[in-house]
Amino acid sequence: KMPYGLNQNQALLTFEDEEVAQRLIEKGKHSVSLDSKTVDVKAVPVKLESGIEFELQVTISGKKICVSEIPELPIPEEWMRDKLELNFSKTEQGGGGEVEHVTYNGQSRTAVITFLRPGASNNFVGCSKYPFFANGRCYKLSVSPSMDLHLKNCQPYFGVSKKTILLKGIQEVDDEEENIQDMIEIHFQKPSNGGGEIERIKYVSKGAAWVCFEE
Repeated sequence: KMPYGLNQNQALLTFEDEEVAQRLIEKGKHSVSLDSKTVDVKAVPVKLESGIEFELQVTISGKKICVSEIPELPIPEEWMRDKLELNFSKTEQGGGGEVEHVTYNGQSRTAVITFLRPGASNNFVGCSKYPFFANGRCYKLSVSPSMDLHLKNCQPYFGVSKKTILLKGIQEVDDEEENIQDMIEIHFQKPSNGGGEIERIKYVSKGAAWVCFEE
């Protein structure tokens, strides 16, 4: 959703047909009857907030897995790396075979296991817990795929709503906001005024308001 600020004495009209909106914008100035008073308003495009479009490419490694919830044991980190290597190399309990490298972080109790054989990490697909034997106990480690994220085709965009117009310069009229909104809607629904079917309308007579556009 993209927010848009609507100021005092302005209105937003969203039409079913974008051709109607573009026709009204092209004409620009419109004379609208509001409570026995004719006021001139201007129809302009609605420019939305700018943003960034991008593609996110996710690559799942065939040789690496991520391990977390490693137990705190009173042993040096080098010994822990050896135990992890030994544990995950055992194919008889579903391991990935020969381990090429183990990166272990004692503070976060996490590790990245890199196997020698491509595709070895496929053994852990669907496996969220893996047994880890140490100091005569069996622990359950959390296992997840190792993923590389790459952003591609990043480019800024400036959105313009094709079906919505902004009416500016609506003079204050001594009447309820809802009544004024109804009069505006009636005027711009008439084909004789260049209008058409309206999906939504929002008029602000005092203060300001925020509306949201969905992509």
